[in-house]
This record gives sequence, C-alpha cells and structure tokens, in this order.
Amino acid sequence: MAGRISAEELDEIYAFATNLGKEAGRLLMSYANARMSDQSASAEQKFLEKDSAVDIVTKADEDVEAFIKNSIEAKYPTHKFIGEETYSKGQSRDYLIDDSPTWCVDPLDGTVNYTHLFPMFCVSIAFIVDSQPVIGVIDAPFLHQTFSSCEGRGAWLNGTQRLPLIRTPQIPSIPARAPGGCIFSCEWGKDRRDVPDGNMHRKIESFVNMAAELGGRGGKGGMVHGVRSLGSATLDLAYTAMGSFDIWWEGGCWEWDVAAGIAILKEAGGLVTTANPPEDPETAEIPEVRIGSRLYLAVRPAGPNDTETARQSQERLVREVWKRVRNLDYARPGA
Repeated sequence: MAGRISAEELDEIYAFATNLGKEAGRLLMSYANARMSDQSASAEQKFLEKDSAVDIVTKADEDVEAFIKNSIEAKYPTHKFIGEETYSKGQSRDYLIDDSPTWCVDPLDGTVNYTHLFPMFCVSIAFIVDSQPVIGVIDAPFLHQTFSSCEGRGAWLNGTQRLPLIRTPQIPSIPARAPGGCIFSCEWGKDRRDVPDGNMHRKIESFVNMAAELGGRGGKGGMVHGVRSLGSATLDLAYTAMGSFDIWWEGGCWEWDVAAGIAILKEAGGLVTTANPPEDPETAEIPEVRIGSRLYLAVRPAGPNDTETARQSQERLVREVWKRVRNLDYARPGA
C-alpha cells in the first residue's frame, strides 16, 4: 500500500493513468502525423528555443500537457501537479516534490527526436506518494509501446508482457565480467559548454572509459558490449526495465524526465542510485536515489547466479561503473 492511498484507490488511479497516457500519446502522435502529411510551417509546428539550441519546445508539448493536467484536475482536484512546461515557465529550479499525492508529467520527452521525427519520443506520467513514484506510465506512440507499472502489481509492456522481457528459465544474471558484456546507455545532455573539466568533458571521458578495451585507459577500460543514446531519459529507463539495456548513467535530468521510468524500473526489479561515484566505490553504501537529485545510475532487473543474489550482482555492477565514471556537477536548490 502506498502511504495514505488505499489499494483500491491505487488500482483506480493506475487504470486512469494508463488510459490517460495512451490518450495523450494519441494526441501527441496526431501532431506528428500532421507534420508528415503537411510540411507547411503551420503555427502548430513552429518551435522555440529555451535554454539552448538542443532544448526545443513545440506547441505539442504545451497542448499535450494541458490535456493531461485538465484531465487529472477534473478527476483528482486535490492532487498536486508538476509538469515540465508549467514548471519551466515559472523559471524555478526549487525541489517541488513533497509528501503530497503528486502527478509528475513530461508531455513530450525526446523533444529533439520529435522535431526530427526520430521515433524515440514519448509521454511520461508518474504518480508519486510520500516522495516515491508508485505508478509509472510511458507511452511511445510512434513505436506503439506503452510501459506501465503500479507498486506491487508488476511492470508491463503493452499490458501483456511482464518486464523484464526475458524471464525463462529465469531473469538473466549480471555478466561475471561486467561492465563487459553489458549495454551501456548514456546521453550527451543539454550542457554543451566546451569548458575544460566541465560536465560535457567529464561525460566524454566516462563514455570512453566504459567503452575502451579491458586494461585500457589506465585500467579503467570497461569494454562494454555496446553504447546507446536514445535521446530520451524516460525511454532509457523503460528499456533498462525491459532488460534491453544493462546500465543507464546520466546527470542533469529533472523529475519529470525520470519519475515514471524509475517507478517502472524498480517495479520490474531494477536498481536506481546516484551517478556520482563515492570516494571509495568498493566499500561505500549504495543509496536509493532521490527523485530530483539530477544524478542517476540505473541497473536492469537481474537474476541470481551461483555465488550472488540478484541484488548483490546489481551492486557489483554499480561499483564497477562508479570506478569508471567522473563526478558530474548538476546542483540545484533543495537537493
């Protein structure tokens, strides 16, 4: 049971959120279809730059968020609402999640992808109780994929396939040579300042460390199986829950970028902690991440092996990633 919300109420909210995510996805896709059928520069398709040239907002963002917000307020008028577009317009960077029942929404994650009609974009809806996401819905309309979860009720793809997808004879364990054999997911992010030892340079160094041959980079080479960048933190987390990615490492995301994905990943059996390595990665405690910390390291659901529990193997992978990545600087008030 999630805090002050009864099991029956949670079931009702879950059904409402899942349906709302699909309806919002259809609305979002209608804008994409309009772009594909009419290439004229209509008012709906013009875009504005926000913080940088890679942070684009379209009218679709605002219209889809308004649809979601109005639907929630009509059904649950006492619940708190945090949406990317309404939050951004206030230009506040305060930490807004508290113990109140809260909806945390990104109407269009992967906006740059959407602008270029690259299919990796989605609607993200999370329901949070006592500062923890207990329901997550991610609808990727171009891909015809809906990810959903509710605390204690499992995580699902399109309502029929339980996450992670590979479950027979059991969920695969973390590779013994991890991060070798793993798919590593990462993003370039919006901070593109070409500053020595800035976030972009630290990310690039970390990416190369993870990818380099074993023994390379002064012993930091991880020889991951592959490196992927989807351009959507929300879908990075969904694909980690699905088991397609083993690792997701990122800094700079806001609550709406990750809340639904974290709900789905944790319900699927994944682990989410901080991106920044502690002073001693071998012995440090592995903390549960705080939504809104802006620093995330996620590991896929895992099965046990002959010598480790599932959790032990996940923690081993976290420590191996920490040994190879740099600290990122994404501070915010209240975090």
